[in-house]
Amino acid sequence: MAELTVAKTAGFCFGVNRAVEMVYKALAEGRQVATLGPIIHNNDVVNDLIARGARVIEQPSELRPGEYAVIRSHGVGKAVYEEIAAMGNPVIDATCPFVSRIHKIAEEKTAEGYDILIAGDEHDPEVPGITGHCAQNWAVFEDEVVLKAIFAEKKQKKLAIISQTTYNKVVWGECLKVLPEHDPSIEMYDTICSATGQRQAEAAALAAVCDLMIVIGGRHSSNTRKLYDICAGVCRTYLIEHADELDTLDLFNAEHIGITAGASTPAHIIKEVVNTMDEILNKNNITEEDIDFAQAVDETFKKLHTGARVKGIVMTVNNSEVIVDLGTKQTGTVPASELSSDPSKKPMDLVKVGDELDLIVVKVSDQDGIATLSKKRVDEQAGIEKVIKAKEENTVLEAEVAAVVKGGVNVFYEGVRIFIPASQTGLPREASLDGLKGQTVKFVIIEAPERRKSAVGSIKAVSRREKEAAKAKFWETAEVGKEYEGEVKSLTSYGAFVDLGGIDGMVHISELSWNRIKHPSQVVSVGDTLKVYIKDLDQENERISLGYKKAEDNPWEKFMSNFAVGDIVDAKIVSITSFGAFAQIIDGVDGLIHISQLANRRVENVKDVVSVGDEVTVKITNIDEESQRISLSMRAVGEENDGAYDDDEDEA
Repeated sequence: MAELTVAKTAGFCFGVNRAVEMVYKALAEGRQVATLGPIIHNNDVVNDLIARGARVIEQPSELRPGEYAVIRSHGVGKAVYEEIAAMGNPVIDATCPFVSRIHKIAEEKTAEGYDILIAGDEHDPEVPGITGHCAQNWAVFEDEVVLKAIFAEKKQKKLAIISQTTYNKVVWGECLKVLPEHDPSIEMYDTICSATGQRQAEAAALAAVCDLMIVIGGRHSSNTRKLYDICAGVCRTYLIEHADELDTLDLFNAEHIGITAGASTPAHIIKEVVNTMDEILNKNNITEEDIDFAQAVDETFKKLHTGARVKGIVMTVNNSEVIVDLGTKQTGTVPASELSSDPSKKPMDLVKVGDELDLIVVKVSDQDGIATLSKKRVDEQAGIEKVIKAKEENTVLEAEVAAVVKGGVNVFYEGVRIFIPASQTGLPREASLDGLKGQTVKFVIIEAPERRKSAVGSIKAVSRREKEAAKAKFWETAEVGKEYEGEVKSLTSYGAFVDLGGIDGMVHISELSWNRIKHPSQVVSVGDTLKVYIKDLDQENERISLGYKKAEDNPWEKFMSNFAVGDIVDAKIVSITSFGAFAQIIDGVDGLIHISQLANRRVENVKDVVSVGDEVTVKITNIDEESQRISLSMRAVGEENDGAYDDDEDEA
């Protein structure tokens, strides 16, 4: 007993169904109709339309005055539209939306200077329609062998590669292997109809588990022939147009028989084939699903409504849109603008073929058979709930700055645009915001109205929160004498402020150097890292005094180790007062030469004897270690020299 399985995707695609319905509707409205070629490759349908008053013509010149010219789903070139317009006849454009999309790509890429390569059969009526929208050089290739030959002769030109909607998916995959890798002059567009690809894939999978395949459809139908070729490459396969051809076939030497049908095959013919095979094989094991195939096909034409939530499988991804399979005969398209709220993201960055997406129906065009969908709105709905919750719980969020806009920056979190005003970035008032772009920042939500798709965030609030936490942690462990390593944040005339990790301490100017300095910038700069220690703490007023000078570097200690009272040393005059002059013995250590000790005579004005910068020889006459004061004398040096001279004279 043979088992029968009917492919779920067998039969009319939405493009063919749409074209046929448009002609039936026009005839029902009493219009005179002429189709440019058979509306589909199915004699039963074509003959029925002729019986209802439709004519089949080959050229626009055959049109009668006032007669409607029907462009069939295969589409036509621009010249045909122009010829019909010149004749003044009205047009019913039943071009499949998938085919129209290819025409648009061909026109746009041609205008941009691209040569067009078309994967397809140049004898198929769809291909001349495509070439008719290429204003420049174009070529048709049937497989990877021809494509490889084209690339062997390729000159340095920009190429756009497309395919007819019914092209063999397997052969297309082989063609992709021929393309040079990472060539910026080549753009590839997978324009095989999603329904065609799905039908071919299902036929191949079904043939793999069957002993015999029956392919139903017109022998002149391109997509039907491709189904036959695919199945015949796997198992024994017959191509038939009607059920009455079954009597001539050998159906008895197969345990599992698969049935599929081309896109131009009406559901009633598929059902008739199934019923006839049942009679021939006298089987009763055909399921209700198999027999009532027409009902199953009708299910795929279920209505979609604006605002409805649907699921779609990604079939094609390109720069401008994503094509998804909705399980209906309508084509689902997600424009790039409806994929994400972040305009910097490209479709290829967000989804890939095979992904299942949650979508919202934005618009349904029954005339075109296209449902426009949005992933962005689904993400926004879920994202808004998360953002509102984050505001309620004061949660810190993290995201990359996507753009600098007037008055602030934008980040995107879970599909929701978050505006962060300049005043909430934490940057100074006049600072440029450009440096934030591309940075990952932490922020909290400070405004998230439920009916708005955007919210307001604050980086500054997070910084403030982190700073408060750091302060609390600091005060828990801070104690006088504890050492820290911190960064110099700012300088004033009286000291340097150092970041200790969320809280600043100050190093007074007197603590920056053992030498006298006029400004902290003589020792440190903003951004320097210093090792400091706590000298004093005032938690109530949050004041922290820091030390920086090291005891081992204390010049007084060096002085005490190397000098004593009575030593005669060289010194440099560093300042002058009315009562004397200060002379530097070593860096950081000065001594006073009282006016009375400048000379062995009476001095009225210090400046009459010394000037700042003079090098003098002095005697250390006193050291007050406790007060760190040193008394010096030039007079004592002179007296010693005089005494030495007198002694020499006496000896003489």
